Amino acid sequence: MMSIIKRNYSLKKHNTFNIDVKAKYFTIIQNEKQIFNLLQEDFLLKEKILILGSGSNILFTKNYNGIVVFNQIKGIKIIEEDEKCSTIKVGAGEKWHDFVLWSIKRNLSGIENLALIPGLVGASPIQNIGAYGMEVKNTIQKIHFINIKSKKKIIINDFDCKFKYRDSIFKNQLRDKVIITNVIFKLYKKPINNIKYGEISNELQRIKKDPSPKSIAQAVINIRNKKIPNPKKIGNSGSFFKNPIVSQNKFMKLKNKFPDIVYYKNSTKKIKLAAGWLIEHAGLKGIRKGDAGVHKNQALVLVNHNNANGKEILSLARYIQKIIKTKYDINLETEVNII
Repeated sequence: MMSIIKRNYSLKKHNTFNIDVKAKYFTIIQNEKQIFNLLQEDFLLKEKILILGSGSNILFTKNYNGIVVFNQIKGIKIIEEDEKCSTIKVGAGEKWHDFVLWSIKRNLSGIENLALIPGLVGASPIQNIGAYGMEVKNTIQKIHFINIKSKKKIIINDFDCKFKYRDSIFKNQLRDKVIITNVIFKLYKKPINNIKYGEISNELQRIKKDPSPKSIAQAVINIRNKKIPNPKKIGNSGSFFKNPIVSQNKFMKLKNKFPDIVYYKNSTKKIKLAAGWLIEHAGLKGIRKGDAGVHKNQALVLVNHNNANGKEILSLARYIQKIIKTKYDINLETEVNII
């Protein structure tokens, strides 16, 4: 079955900032055959291609002059298991949080700290999503994708993904060159119970639960619901900036000047700083420029109060970056894709 290609299509419902921009062309793919058929279309050969999931990590600053492909490849299936692990093949179009809930229902561990992260499974390796002490790279085994130019199906392992903090080969060498179709995960039957982030421990105590994949996921959901606004109520893309990573020497200078600075040990030589703390203590939490603003409860989240366009939100982001550079001599990098 050939995908229907729509022209001059509004993307407002396809990005969580609720930015009203249009795509020159738009189509939905639900299986590999539709991808191969799409790549045979002559009139698309010269068009740019943007693979779009739930639009939860993207900021559109203008209309997209190309074809937007909405990935809706579904399916969650255990393909191998032993006494310790289960290996699961997941369609790129599955909602990430639904997959987390699926794993918890089966008492599998490894992604429970990543509960309620918006987006689709296919986006998880691109961004190497992470939260509360877990990164998805630790459970990914293989990635299935189709190369847009060669039209070939390729499978690579986790090592070849070149995972880093909020980074992977899909954001660099393979950016806009492939369509991810399936992701293979290995999850564990013995609970990992990663509660090293104090917020989780505190929330578990509050809800009077012992650590388990289910209780940890619930704690994370509770925490995220308090911090991050529902994009259906107010447009946002969750964390807009990455937590900056600095040297020990740089950190000690900051610590001497700002004793309460929030940080996490990243390695023996590097320290990860809490970008939200930096923004809040620069006096930027809750500020507003027109309809673009910083969320009142979480300084790491930029919001569209009503009718802000992408350029206005980007302008606010650049303003924040300038203030942070001046106050702390730190370059804040965006976590969100700017289109």
